[in-house]
Amino acid sequence: MPDYERLEFLGDRVLGLAIAEYLLQAFPAASEGDLARRFNGLVRKETCAAVAAELDLGPYIHLGDSEAMAGGRRKRTILADACEALLGAAYLDGGWDPAKQLIIEHWSSRLAKVITVPVDAKTALQEWVQGQANTKLPRYVLVSNSGPDHAPEFVYEVQVTGCGPAQGTGPSRRAAEQAAAAALLTREGVWKGSNE
Repeated sequence: MPDYERLEFLGDRVLGLAIAEYLLQAFPAASEGDLARRFNGLVRKETCAAVAAELDLGPYIHLGDSEAMAGGRRKRTILADACEALLGAAYLDGGWDPAKQLIIEHWSSRLAKVITVPVDAKTALQEWVQGQANTKLPRYVLVSNSGPDHAPEFVYEVQVTGCGPAQGTGPSRRAAEQAAAAALLTREGVWKGSNE
């Protein structure tokens, strides 16, 4: 195959179905919103990258010379994509049951941690803003993006009508936005500290 993208596409869906099925069985009384928050934490790119690192997939990823020289085998996005491609390949090779077993085996430690519903900072901020009868949702603005490709650093600012802005830093856009939302919630006294 010229690249992993088709397998990645399939693996993403296999992962989503396996996790959704698990959550429905594990939490029969949970609301759709609770299930969605748990689901999002389990299938996000950061989780897939962590599983790929645990499986030591980096050395097996075929990369161009320049990407390999730039540390591509350690990049979260590449590791996450490789993990999803592996799940797609497992499904094509063995079918649903082996692919599902692979997912349960390597996500089991994470599945055990979703007993409580994780409410991330961005979700909490949006719910708080809506509870204040504010018609404008939080707005996230990129302040800066620096660092090498294998270790980027993003700074995002969150803006909420009626509040001063807050900034957050992280290794990805999502992480920086989460940090900014957590900073605003903490400053406004909604959170006692970072809950993410």
